Amino acid sequence: MSSATTPRTAVAPLTTTDAEALVAAATAAADVAGVAVSVSVLDAGGHLLAFRRDDRAVLISGETSTRKAFTALQLDAPTADLVDAVQPGGPFHTLPTALDRPLLFIAGGLPVRRAGRLIGAIGVGGGAPAQDHGFAGTALGVLD
Repeated sequence: MSSATTPRTAVAPLTTTDAEALVAAATAAADVAGVAVSVSVLDAGGHLLAFRRDDRAVLISGETSTRKAFTALQLDAPTADLVDAVQPGGPFHTLPTALDRPLLFIAGGLPVRRAGRLIGAIGVGGGAPAQDHGFAGTALGVLD
């Protein structure tokens, strides 16, 4: 009996080693800029794989980085691209909040993909939104 579906190509999941490399790269980029940040990396199931909190950053930077990562993961999009969508009249303005974690639509959360598949997310908090977004983007380069 043949299957009408094409088999999916296996894609390696995000590992703890990958997550730690992402945290280190984002932190290094922030250090070069003189910005104290917290960084969170989630796997595709939303589980925290690696986390670094910097107590020199704003007190809520750790929670913020995790929420940014969760938002990017749940919506499979950079959080910077979602800001306008949650404004009154935007498509996400009435987004249901039945998720187990709150979403955060501030730049600094990015999906992590391998071979085009979503395998996790990174969130950076502590700097200005554009800075956090840049630090997260720089970190993604370590997985190439």
